[in-house]
Amino acid sequence: MTSIDDSVNIDSMSGEQLSDAASRAATYAALGDPARLRIVDILALGDASSSELARALEMPSNLLAHHLKALREAGIVVSHRSQGDGRRAYLRLSEEALAMAAPAATRPDRVVFVCTANSARSQLAAALWRRASDIPAVSAGTDPADQINPRAMEAAQRHGLDLPRARPQSLDDVVTENDLVVTVCDLAHESLKVDRELHWSIPDPAREGTTEAFDAAYDEIKSRVNTLASRLDP
Repeated sequence: MTSIDDSVNIDSMSGEQLSDAASRAATYAALGDPARLRIVDILALGDASSSELARALEMPSNLLAHHLKALREAGIVVSHRSQGDGRRAYLRLSEEALAMAAPAATRPDRVVFVCTANSARSQLAAALWRRASDIPAVSAGTDPADQINPRAMEAAQRHGLDLPRARPQSLDDVVTENDLVVTVCDLAHESLKVDRELHWSIPDPAREGTTEAFDAAYDEIKSRVNTLASRLDP
């Protein structure tokens, strides 16, 4: 008969395995508070500033700061500065935490992806969404440009994405009350006041204008699109 010592030798566990176990234990401990689980559920679908989280949770700022500190220390939450209002930071789940989160959202009639110029990020997002979901999607801008950024077209071509050569359009001409609005631009998010909105704080690749910047934006948008599409109720 095989003994426990013969089948599992704890002493043989590698340092990497032990480190992984310790990391998972820290994650489970950090999520042992209902308020922190609520924070994770909100951030699983979109990014938010601390003030937006405080309003959504109806939680005092000092208590929220305590919970966010625990989530940061466990590697669950990360943050970066807004490209719009530099005084504001947006919080989001780390890639590892996002993979574990599993909230669902109500299926909308349509998804509208929004950035300022409707010339790159929102266009890519809508095209990627149409490949990932049967829910209709369009894109729009708060201050639309005259044409799609040529580098966005090039990025789509590099990745085999069909990106129609549509003229950028204004959000005011597109959005309806039954739409789910997803802002992929900090400036657009900070200027909009709509009821059903998610925000993805994705850096503007046009600021750098490089192939690497547009590919990085494409990869992040693709990951976000696939995650959201999988979590909308059928």
